[in-house]
Amino acid sequence: MTDVPDREAVGTLLRHVLEMLDGDVATVYAERGLADYRPRFSPPLRVLVADGPLPIRDLARRVGVTHSAASQTVTQMARAGLVELIRGADARQRIVHLTDRARDLLPVIEAEWTATTAAMRELDAELPVPLADLLHAVLAAVGRRPLRQRIADAGLPPPPT
Repeated sequence: MTDVPDREAVGTLLRHVLEMLDGDVATVYAERGLADYRPRFSPPLRVLVADGPLPIRDLARRVGVTHSAASQTVTQMARAGLVELIRGADARQRIVHLTDRARDLLPVIEAEWTATTAAMRELDAELPVPLADLLHAVLAAVGRRPLRQRIADAGLPPPPT
């Protein structure tokens, strides 16, 4: 294991935790012959299974990410043969459709999702507060008062004008 980032390097610490968690899930897929499947594919795939084909903008909203992030993920999913993009009514709009390959992989993906959810519940039991609860609390707190405002209030001089 690599060294743990400094306690005050919160961004680095968050990325380190995410890399560890996502890395382990990616290893689970690779061990099952799905080396090109990324953990970040599961939320959009699950939305497409539940809701059917969607424009990227709607998919982004349903997953809870930016349009840019959804577009990047969809591009990677298309390269992996999991989705195809079809023009919508508006020539600029692209509708994301699952491919037969994605549908064939659903049993493995759903089994991993279920097992990972159970594993996260077990991990949460070892933590002072469930990880998702803490992350939602952080989002709410910075929604009320952004970190940039907190930095300014902590005494950092304003930028030169």
